[in-house]
Amino acid sequence: MSKMTNLESYPPLFRNLNGHPHISDDHNQTVGDSQDSDPLPLIDLQLPDSDKLGAACKNWGIFRLVNHGIPPTLTTQLQDSAKKLFSLPFASKQALFNGPVSYFWGTPALTTSGTALRGALNINWLEGLSVFHSQLSQVVFQDPMINAFRLLLEEYGRHQAMIAKILYEAMSKNLNLDSKQSQIFSEPIGYHRIYRYPVSPNPNESSGMEEHTDSSVLTILHQDQVGGLEFFRDNKWLPVKHVPNTLIVNIGDMMQAASDDEYISVKHRVRVNKDEERFSICYFEFPADGAVIHSSKYKPFTYPEFSAQVQKDIKTVGHKVGLPRFKLHPNS
Repeated sequence: MSKMTNLESYPPLFRNLNGHPHISDDHNQTVGDSQDSDPLPLIDLQLPDSDKLGAACKNWGIFRLVNHGIPPTLTTQLQDSAKKLFSLPFASKQALFNGPVSYFWGTPALTTSGTALRGALNINWLEGLSVFHSQLSQVVFQDPMINAFRLLLEEYGRHQAMIAKILYEAMSKNLNLDSKQSQIFSEPIGYHRIYRYPVSPNPNESSGMEEHTDSSVLTILHQDQVGGLEFFRDNKWLPVKHVPNTLIVNIGDMMQAASDDEYISVKHRVRVNKDEERFSICYFEFPADGAVIHSSKYKPFTYPEFSAQVQKDIKTVGHKVGLPRFKLHPNS
């Protein structure tokens, strides 16, 4: 069990167990009951069903992936390695991770340099490590514990990139994307984030990660046995169960735009736990910086333009607005 043992490893704000930061009110919304069944569509990567994949992307925006080919021992080793790094004192993490692996806390919104983007309305009860996949092979850390983590993450990322490529090809075929629309699949940029969600004394009043959609083309997630991920469907929040040796894949904003809104960038959030820390390993793929997203629903834009608008909105209105900023007909 991932019980809290070292308060010094937490950001100072999270050490006050008698209080909690300001949080959004989305936790008061209805949560559906799916404890006895898994509502997510199931996609088998070894025996992909084109119709099932298309239906999952159109109607759900999220699905569970089985037979994905990542060795369970690799996932366990990577998660254990990440836990060791997160257990370091807070000050040590700030000093050690200043590039290319960056450390952040309190918000998943980061600047282009990987530092936390302040200006969001709410504090998220999380801390994380982030790095572009391409940078992992370009640096060797002197600290053996960090270097072991780097090697594991690099190997894990190679598996994730292959999974994404297989899914891209199937999605592109399903959507009949033309050469302009399929630009987002050429030379994608892989990006890793590993999260720790500290124990919270007030889990119903603390937001692990507030409601949002991902800005990626797609996101591939491993969550541990603590769970906590929820997605929004039919006007209620549904929990995503932990099922060993499976991955969660969700559609991001870039894919929704490229698909002319056929595929859904699903809203999701994370709840924290009062007894156990939660860990997750995320892999995002983004379009190459120069790739233009073409759509009948949106103005042409690149991912850097989209990201810049998101960061501007977080600073000015306190939260991500996302795709509505690029709608050709904003009121439609």
